[in-house]
Amino acid sequence: MDLKFNKNEDHNKLKLSDLRNRFAKVKLGGGKKRIEKHQSKGKLTARERISYLLDKDTDAIEIGGFAGDGMYEEHGGCPSGGVVIKIGYVKGKQCIVVANDATVKAGAWFPITGKKNLRAQEIAMENRLPIIYLVDSAGVYLPMQDEIFPDKEHFGRIFRNNAVMSSMGITQISAVMGSCVAGGAYLPIMSDEALIVDKTGSIFLAGSYLVKAAIGETIDNETLGGATTHCEISGVTDYKAKDDKAALDTIKGIMDKIGDFEKAGFNKGISKPPLKNPEDIYGILPASRSDQYDMLEVIERLVDDSQFEQYKEDFGKTLLTGYARIGGWAVGIVANQRKVIKNGKGEMQFGGVIYSDSADKATRFIANCNQKKIPLVFLQDVTGFMVGSKSEHGGIIKDGAKMVNAVSNSVVPKFTIVIGNSYGAGNYAMCGKAYDPRLIAAWPSAELAVMSGNSAAKVLLQIEKASLQKSGETLTPEKEKQLFDNIKNRYDNQVSPYYAAARLWTDAIIDPLDTRKWISMGIEAANHAPIEKSFNLGVLQV
Repeated sequence: MDLKFNKNEDHNKLKLSDLRNRFAKVKLGGGKKRIEKHQSKGKLTARERISYLLDKDTDAIEIGGFAGDGMYEEHGGCPSGGVVIKIGYVKGKQCIVVANDATVKAGAWFPITGKKNLRAQEIAMENRLPIIYLVDSAGVYLPMQDEIFPDKEHFGRIFRNNAVMSSMGITQISAVMGSCVAGGAYLPIMSDEALIVDKTGSIFLAGSYLVKAAIGETIDNETLGGATTHCEISGVTDYKAKDDKAALDTIKGIMDKIGDFEKAGFNKGISKPPLKNPEDIYGILPASRSDQYDMLEVIERLVDDSQFEQYKEDFGKTLLTGYARIGGWAVGIVANQRKVIKNGKGEMQFGGVIYSDSADKATRFIANCNQKKIPLVFLQDVTGFMVGSKSEHGGIIKDGAKMVNAVSNSVVPKFTIVIGNSYGAGNYAMCGKAYDPRLIAAWPSAELAVMSGNSAAKVLLQIEKASLQKSGETLTPEKEKQLFDNIKNRYDNQVSPYYAAARLWTDAIIDPLDTRKWISMGIEAANHAPIEKSFNLGVLQV
């Protein structure tokens, strides 16, 4: 291995170490003291509950682990959005589990909590996956109620989705393992089956204090809405469990008896590991986001047997398109080529830029995958579409629109991995979050923004200088540099993958070596949902 490879490897492994350290802190939720207090009540934490419920020695992926990261600091923070969500297996059946983390503000719902719960339901609906709710929440976080209560994508949408999923035949199971109050009380009761843990679980529209204030009745919470009340008197819940583990065992028994599902029929062969060492990715991926590298080398370390059958290999070379298998599943891959190449006319083209010919190629390839019922995988390291008079006169907007149209109207499942840059309209064309990927994950090397921090700082600096000149002020070289650095530092924070993950623009930041697991489990989930629409591009400017 050469020196550059070693430097890249050191850089990327440091980023991976940073990821692991950050996530270790996130997994503590509200902190060790609150965890100890929670466990002293005989309760398992959210992560312990999920760990006990999921089948041992099987794969699982976590959705939105960094949700809320760096947000709500004035309110004490909201690690992981106050809720833990994983896709895994219960009694061999793939499902999604949603568990409130009561160590974070008693499991109260912040705005990001609502968004994360809705993302879990979206995944369940898109993939027809059973969903299990482990409820332990004090309800809406009142100081921010105006940002979580009334809108279409706020708290109430959860219960609307409960009803829609029920009509779709998607299994929903709820276990009330702590507080379940006010509007939140509808969630378990709108599920197919509801469990409650004796002495620690409670369900009511209003707690004892509010009941006293509202109607003058004096009553304790256990009598008002405990397990005995709801299993013997109201009939609200279906099962009473003596403790957390008993409740989770009941869920396992229910899941064990669920019948098979209608399959979409995506092609699956025998899973084979890549022939080329996946760990080489750390050395291939450059430390600088502006440096060039060969994306084909990365693909060959992600796909089964390192076999990638290129489509239109010698045309539109700034995009790599082709067929492969990941975990045995047939996939169509669309990836940004990151090295400078010559097109068929002998012209130099920049890596990571989408040109007219590559956009045209991708459009055709996406259509082919839809016709053949092959899921699509997008590997993003894109700076955007080519600009300048030659590109504009050549119709880059028209060709880019065709690609965006194809991505938008694709009916096969799409999966996006943000490897490096994800800038501007390139994010859209390469199936960013707005284009409904079933799952979207980022590597620690990812950057998501309208443009790079360096480019943005240059643009904003020019605007600032022009404004100062109008008022008769001038900038010394020292002040200009200081202003540039201030702008760039502020912008660089916003292009970080952690900034994106905190806001759920991506589902997770992952180790590159987990990419195969994410895509394989994602397609397995998608196979639960037969394709019901036909592929139609609508009107195109050809």
